[in-house]
Amino acid sequence: MSFDPYEFDRSLGQVQETQGQYTVKTFLWVVLGLLITFGVAMLGWVTNLTLIALIHFPYIMLVTTIVTFGLALTMSLRIEKMRVGTAIAMFIIFAVAEGCMMSTILYVYQFGSVIFAFLAAALYFVLLAAYGHFTKTDLSGLRLILISGLLFVVLFGIVSSFIPGFGAMDRIMCLVGIALFLGYTAYDTQKIKAYYQYYSGYPDLLAKASIFSALQLYLDFLNLFLRLLRYMGKRNN
Repeated sequence: MSFDPYEFDRSLGQVQETQGQYTVKTFLWVVLGLLITFGVAMLGWVTNLTLIALIHFPYIMLVTTIVTFGLALTMSLRIEKMRVGTAIAMFIIFAVAEGCMMSTILYVYQFGSVIFAFLAAALYFVLLAAYGHFTKTDLSGLRLILISGLLFVVLFGIVSSFIPGFGAMDRIMCLVGIALFLGYTAYDTQKIKAYYQYYSGYPDLLAKASIFSALQLYLDFLNLFLRLLRYMGKRNN
């Protein structure tokens, strides 16, 4: 009998992708999201559309932030109930909206620093994703630590924006954030296998789980990139 790279799901009467193919597809969604985000960011910066938008619509970034938060929350809560096409559309819109916000950093940091931080984030992301994929250690025990760390970082960010005097802690918190999202990268990568096993036999749910996993890893990368940039990036004079 020859080896067939696909598994046949008789209950649904169709071919189902293997775990390896499913994992690759998920990371391709991550790459697509990042390409869209940084493409939009570069377009906004090169054409000065971002600066023009900020001048004429001062609250546009606040609106964009609310939109991205709403999209992420909707996908988290209703990913199983929405159509695959809807999930894809929301992911792409999310990536475009993030690109609009990312374009502002090109006015703050030197372009060389942005590229260096991006490459560093890509390297660390790949290493931790590989660890999460190949390790035999169950990383689910990190969930509480990661959630607690995320809450702490978010609360610190909110408090420091209103109360002066936290400047000396900023670099330390950047390092904490870097470690946190490296951990999330490994953890979320390992969850791809769990989603595959849980939704195996349900192609629509499996496709939506892939997009949701991609969203989580996409956010892990962006947060890692931003903290690396903040830690070692050189600002424009």
